[in-house]
Amino acid sequence: MIVYKIIRPLLYIWFTLKYKPIIINNKYIPKKGGAILAGNHTNNLDCLLLGYSTKRSIRFVAKNELLKGIKKVFFKSVGIIPVNRKIKDKSVIPSCLKVLKKEFLLGIFPEGTINKTNNPIMPFKKGTIIMAKESGKPIIPFAINGNYKKGQIKIIFDKPYYIKGEIEKETIILERKVIELIKDLGDKNELH
Repeated sequence: MIVYKIIRPLLYIWFTLKYKPIIINNKYIPKKGGAILAGNHTNNLDCLLLGYSTKRSIRFVAKNELLKGIKKVFFKSVGIIPVNRKIKDKSVIPSCLKVLKKEFLLGIFPEGTINKTNNPIMPFKKGTIIMAKESGKPIIPFAINGNYKKGQIKIIFDKPYYIKGEIEKETIILERKVIELIKDLGDKNELH
């Protein structure tokens, strides 16, 4: 995580100049304690946008392909939690629970990949809800909209909430919260 702290100021300046992001309601991200930031996935740069939105370090769940080749050193040093998307990777939830127990922020895109459909979101996987329920940590929903290429990108956060019900129902609730946030930001056609 030391690499994260060293490069963060440089990334912040570059991201500000290139993308001019608009951050809405990042006051909902707690200043301390574990929490799960969960929302839609529009672009490979979404992780940087989330990191830009808070001064706290975020541990991200990310595809294990990032830990291959020369990229491995960088992504390992910033503390990604790798997931093998080709199988039902049973190592991910325990790894995430350890991160939350240490009071870190966990960043996750429950769609599991970048949404390239015309739908506001793709169906969310249940892992986010399972982690929140088992850890007792809140979920902070977020939505991203805009166009990275045009330098017009927005992210909005919603109030933290705790999981109370069944996994399937809570997954639908999270999906609805993110869809509402996307609507608050504008049309899905502006994405990418």
